[in-house]
Amino acid sequence: MGWLRTLFGTRKGIGPREADGLIRSGALLLDVREPAEWRAGHAPGARHIPLGELEGRLGELPRDQTVVVVCRSGGRSARATAVLTRSGFQALNLNGGMGAWASVGLAVQTDDGQAGTVV
Repeated sequence: MGWLRTLFGTRKGIGPREADGLIRSGALLLDVREPAEWRAGHAPGARHIPLGELEGRLGELPRDQTVVVVCRSGGRSARATAVLTRSGFQALNLNGGMGAWASVGLAVQTDDGQAGTVV
């Protein structure tokens, strides 16, 4: 896990392929977009907590897992990453957000498993 400490210590965010690898290795993907954005499409397995609710819902997040935070383009998720880091979580921002995620061909789906879109 020394590489993970190095990653957290030297970088503010990660790209979509690196995020996908971390998620496949057990990291949690936290989507902080608004409900309408989430309903249009999100990454499979992501957890949804809108940015405006995050501070009041920190207890819902595991402290023993890396949290990769995503929004539409990376701004809101950067703010959420700062909140999480200040609260003692190991958190990374997904640079470029869901737009970057979708642009490299990673899955975007609706709650019913259908193909989703990034809005």
